Amino acid sequence: MGTDHSTDSTTDGLRFASFPAGYDAADPAKADERTAGWFDAVNLGFHEDRTKEERLPAQVDGYLRDGRILTAVYDDRLPEYAWNPAVPVATYGTMVNDLNVGGSELLPTHLVTAVTVRPTHRRRGILRRMITADLTRAKDSGLALAALTASEATIYGRFGFGAATSTAGVELDTRGGLEFTAPPRGSIAIADADKLRGLVPEIFRAHLERTFGALGRQYAYAMRAAGKWSGENTEPDTAVRSVLRYNADGVPDGYAAYKSLGWQNEPHTVKITDLVAASDEAYRELWRYLGSIDLVDRLTFSEAPVEDPLPWMLTDRRRYKVKHVEDVLWLRILDPAAALGARGYFGDGAVVLDVEDPMALAAGTFLLEVRGGVGTARPAAAGEHADTPRVQLTAAALGSLYLGAVSARTLAAAGSVQAGDAALGVLDELFSAGPAPYCSTHF
Repeated sequence: MGTDHSTDSTTDGLRFASFPAGYDAADPAKADERTAGWFDAVNLGFHEDRTKEERLPAQVDGYLRDGRILTAVYDDRLPEYAWNPAVPVATYGTMVNDLNVGGSELLPTHLVTAVTVRPTHRRRGILRRMITADLTRAKDSGLALAALTASEATIYGRFGFGAATSTAGVELDTRGGLEFTAPPRGSIAIADADKLRGLVPEIFRAHLERTFGALGRQYAYAMRAAGKWSGENTEPDTAVRSVLRYNADGVPDGYAAYKSLGWQNEPHTVKITDLVAASDEAYRELWRYLGSIDLVDRLTFSEAPVEDPLPWMLTDRRRYKVKHVEDVLWLRILDPAAALGARGYFGDGAVVLDVEDPMALAAGTFLLEVRGGVGTARPAAAGEHADTPRVQLTAAALGSLYLGAVSARTLAAAGSVQAGDAALGVLDELFSAGPAPYCSTHF
């Protein structure tokens, strides 16, 4: 399987092709047939409505801005009367964005998305072929880490991915308005949608650079915050309203997008579709505004931090309810030495990691040494460092441990980490002693 503008065929009649999204050469106002077919297959796989032909060019534009590479699998032996053979029976997409791993620099990360296999083509090894070839290429290109957001929790562990961050779905009772313990600071203004679209990436970048676990975002986020796009398609969402928060110097440092769920819902509820803050103060003041909106009884937000400061900001924290917690980011270590060396740490120590990986991408023994929060990692020979605490763990467990959202002791209890008490203590001091990771980016 190739990476770009390439096609490989297999003996079972399956044809793998990779390409960027594109426009029709004869009519640049349309998506080309290959790209349109790929979108048709993704919509089928995720039970989305068919994309209207006139909306496809905007989606192509967004994908090109993201730098996405699309992979399609075609079946050249479909029976008579089957759906258009130009529509792939499996899809896969990739792009690269920055992840805040607490180090001195953001870490470019290989992102996997839009993975589908048609039910008629299961049990033929299609996903394994796609993901094995892709992750191998990503490692060979110098990327230390891969990530995805999983629609199903049972698929990706066998490929070495481990759940690494979560968000909370929260609900706030705002009847009579929310009261805060701290006085108001700065100001809030209803945003101009067109101007907001240009500000969103700038504000999010500031949030990304200060937030451990945050991941860079694709182009669609700015369009959705401005109401220009809706959900997974490029249709406008005329119900969305947005606000900007300005700090004491008059500089925008946060935004929130929200929409009413309609008067037929009782109590009257406003859903927050996105909220990004570049400071703790901006986070508080955006919630202060949202909690003061007239004729609203309830706020909901599905992407709150698990370690959320909001209830501690309120005079009545019982107004705040966590309704569910769901995993967001799944991480897959491709190069343990590079990934461990890029991360920032919150303690000092040394540990030897014996990583088991059935795909052989991250397998091996590595010595991790941390001094002053800076880590170095290198391969270690068998029998070396006999006096250093030692851990055996799977590649998936290392992905879960990497951002410290789960402790090594918990993973040991689950059976994916084997280590003595001293080694578990070192791991938790290095990986789990800092802030909880927070990622609100889905892709």
